[in-house]
Amino acid sequence: MKKKMSLPMQILIALLLGIAVGLACYFGGFASFTANYLKPFGDIFVNLLKFIVVPVVLLSMIDGIISMNDMRKVGSVGIKTVAYFMVTTAIACVIGLAFANVFNSAGLFPVLDAAGAEYEANAFGGFMSTLVAIFPTNMWKSFTDANMLQVIVISLFLGGSILAAGERAKLCRDFVSSAYAVIEQLMSFIISLAPIGVFTYMAWVVATQGSEILVSLLLVIVCAYLGYIVHAVLVYSLSAKIFVGMNPIRFFKGAFAAMIFAFTSTSSAATLPVSKECAAELGAEDDIASFVLPLGSTINMDGTAIYQCVATVFLASCANIHLTIGQMVIVVVTATLASIGTAGVSGAGMIMLAMVLEALGIPVAYIGLIVAVDRIFDMGRTCLNVTGDIACSVCVTKWEGRKN
Repeated sequence: MKKKMSLPMQILIALLLGIAVGLACYFGGFASFTANYLKPFGDIFVNLLKFIVVPVVLLSMIDGIISMNDMRKVGSVGIKTVAYFMVTTAIACVIGLAFANVFNSAGLFPVLDAAGAEYEANAFGGFMSTLVAIFPTNMWKSFTDANMLQVIVISLFLGGSILAAGERAKLCRDFVSSAYAVIEQLMSFIISLAPIGVFTYMAWVVATQGSEILVSLLLVIVCAYLGYIVHAVLVYSLSAKIFVGMNPIRFFKGAFAAMIFAFTSTSSAATLPVSKECAAELGAEDDIASFVLPLGSTINMDGTAIYQCVATVFLASCANIHLTIGQMVIVVVTATLASIGTAGVSGAGMIMLAMVLEALGIPVAYIGLIVAVDRIFDMGRTCLNVTGDIACSVCVTKWEGRKN
């Protein structure tokens, strides 16, 4: 019997074909073809993923909490997860600043004229307002708005209440397990369509995104991507090696499908179904992965931290501002705290960058210099964020196993 090609291989081939078609359309002057006739199929696929994200997060987290059968374990997993994300985000900031300063000192960053730059940052009411906002007033509105932090809070409350109710909640336990089994089947079908989504989105991105100023910002993009790669290798694969004893090659091979899908979709939440399969393949316990991955897709922003550190140094050079060591420390602290503070806010990456620029006295309007190619930055940072979610689920599984 002929062996079926694995999903990661299908996604890789779709990615390469998408790049080839995108380049052909770009140089042939057919960029509008990808936007009008290819991207809509990618949009359909992403819509399907968004349609399933809320039930996947809700049911998988409740099922995971029920499977742990102990709220103390839920608390232990939660503390380890948040600690892992905070530490790796701080390291990401240091890596991003290191690369940005090397490039800037070598004169590799272009100095663009910011006269025509325009950008208006989204309103951010501060950490406390975000904290209040994660507690829902209407459960159904949280679902329809796909407010993932609120969905996570609802899952924690419902899962904890089912555990507390004991035997009386047997019907609820059975319902959650049965409903989650149905959602998993639907999820498998939608994931099987991933190569189509990857191909169409990649062709569209290559053919249309940022072509006007891509050349002038090429070295800034290269700097950010070097930071992404170094962070993935030094922090994620090494943490899997040190704490789990997993070969880095095996780690990246297992996480590959989710990484490629995150790269093209630029959505950690939409990648959740693929991330779950990858985490399971790497040995993460289902209950822990069901808890860590949805939380990580919302608050883990290592890729965003690297991007905004690179962008901050670049924009500072455009504003003729030389950052001191003290200001760089401010960048690290602000970025690390903002990664939690802006979680669940639309356009969180740009809001984080705006917060850092304001803290350093750099005009926020300078973001307009790079906003045109933000999607290219976003592809790499989302890929890194998802890789970190998977690495965290594997490490937390090992830590909990040792404790038990």
